[in-house]
Amino acid sequence: MPYIERRGNSIRVKWWGGQYKRDAGGQPTKTKIYESASGPEPGVPFQDEDEAYNYGLDREYDVRHGKHIPRVDTQTLMETYCWLWYKTVSLRPNSMDSYRWMLNAVIIPYWGQRPVGAITALEYELWKTEIEAKYSDNYADQLRGLFRMLMEDAVLKYKLRTDSPIIEQRRRGRYTKKKTRREKSDLPIHAVHQLATNAYHVWGFTGWTYIWTIAFTGLRPPGEMYGMQRGYASPYWPASDPVRDRRVKAAARYGPKLPALRVQHQLYYVNKKPTLAGPKYESYRTLVVPPFLHEMHTALLASHDKPFMFLSHMGKPLLGTQFARDYWRPIRGGAPERKSRKGYERFVRPKLPAVEEMAGQDIYRLRHWHRELLDEPGADIARVAKEARMGHELPGVEGVYTNVSVAMEERIVEYLQEVWEKFLSTGPWLPPFPIRLPDDQRKGIFPLFSDYPIIDER
Repeated sequence: MPYIERRGNSIRVKWWGGQYKRDAGGQPTKTKIYESASGPEPGVPFQDEDEAYNYGLDREYDVRHGKHIPRVDTQTLMETYCWLWYKTVSLRPNSMDSYRWMLNAVIIPYWGQRPVGAITALEYELWKTEIEAKYSDNYADQLRGLFRMLMEDAVLKYKLRTDSPIIEQRRRGRYTKKKTRREKSDLPIHAVHQLATNAYHVWGFTGWTYIWTIAFTGLRPPGEMYGMQRGYASPYWPASDPVRDRRVKAAARYGPKLPALRVQHQLYYVNKKPTLAGPKYESYRTLVVPPFLHEMHTALLASHDKPFMFLSHMGKPLLGTQFARDYWRPIRGGAPERKSRKGYERFVRPKLPAVEEMAGQDIYRLRHWHRELLDEPGADIARVAKEARMGHELPGVEGVYTNVSVAMEERIVEYLQEVWEKFLSTGPWLPPFPIRLPDDQRKGIFPLFSDYPIIDER
């Protein structure tokens, strides 16, 4: 039972917190550890002994029912908790970098000196309002998501709180339409062609192929596009696959009549070093490619001797470039003519028109366009095949019982080739294919895979 102490004009209540002192060997003794409080909240004293006694009874009730959290734990500062929590999280290096940045830049400066157990729902709502006014919708959403994880783990895993300060309830007050995604305008194929044409003048045949590859495979830029290696491209794969079981299985299904590429890696920096990692959400997958795209890839890979399919102006991996500034912006937004100057002849290009349908959009829009293409009436592509191609999984029973068949993949190839040939019938401009390296320079010199370190290999 709790007991009351009077100290001058203040009232203090003590209760057993459910724990025992430990001896030098770490074993519990019979001596109980008591906790105490001088008020229901910090800075608010008890009004009388009855209020203090009832407060102690409530704490003992929590102890008996496994709901009690020692006061010393609830007083853990957010700064301490955040970094301890960060050390326990196991995610991809780029996700860990994002979390560290958000903790350093926003969450710890705001919450760092606040005890974990003292954060209230009202304080959270005020903070949420501030970040929504200060940051973009996407960044504010990421901050809310990270804070939610911190609070849920504080409640469920680490027992630093009894409940979360994040309360979901039906919205009241002034109605505002929920922003679920960025508004997208229609993107006809001739606009994609203009992007590819601009890319050719900015970047050569590599740029032309880069745009059509995203548009007709749905590969995720930049990571999966940067990380596409020769050995996983359709001219070489599956014969070049380094994993025997996967190579044998794929060879029975794919080949000259059904060319395919393998999404095995994405490329990004880990501790400032280029590193190959598994694709986002562990979405390792095989993508069949239509004949026209297979021909582009064959020509592109025959024009250079590097392990990565897509190279920069200087013939190096794209990871080290300022891609948005030097490539994507003139491709999307247009650029003035560049005339010949001594030493800069390779950068000569005509005036590039802006692609109005892509105004304000990033290159990821082409991945969305690919999904829209698969969803077109008349495409007749099974849902499971579409989701698998995008690197998604079907939920529930449907995901357990469905499977992508050869017939489904053959339909994808047939349909995408039909789309391309229908577009060609309109007479669009096409670039010349690159000149192949002489045979005596090509024999045995192509490295199939990069020597960059690999993580999350499967």
